[in-house]
Amino acid sequence: MSESLVVCDVAEDLVEKLRKFRFRKETNNAAIIMKIDKEKQLVVLDEEHEGISPDELKDELPERQPRFIVYSYKFQHDDGRVSYPLCFIFSSPVGCKPEQQMMYAGSKNKLVQTAELTKVFEIRNTEDLTEEWLREKLGYFH
Repeated sequence: MSESLVVCDVAEDLVEKLRKFRFRKETNNAAIIMKIDKEKQLVVLDEEHEGISPDELKDELPERQPRFIVYSYKFQHDDGRVSYPLCFIFSSPVGCKPEQQMMYAGSKNKLVQTAELTKVFEIRNTEDLTEEWLREKLGYFH
């Protein structure tokens, strides 16, 4: 018997928080880390961080559990311009329980649509989340 794909809803307060986060005026890096509440089948807030670098963010992520991250990143372009792209990062480390992996994978697109994000990246190892990696990924958009 195959398990059907579970698509979790996004908690109402989180939807509001993501909306406000999109329009934040601060110019520092910031992150919203989200997880799935398995019992409620809801995507909920896990942690919020202000002034956090990609390397610091990496240290906040569990090594054996998936997480969704919305990250506001201060991107210094080679020509001197500065932009603040909002990135969606799906951390899906190798070694997660398959059922957990499926639940997160099934819910990712709904969350991306809810948050209205276009820069969507995935990491399979939390160690991959570095400033260099993020700049390289964002380079495809700019």
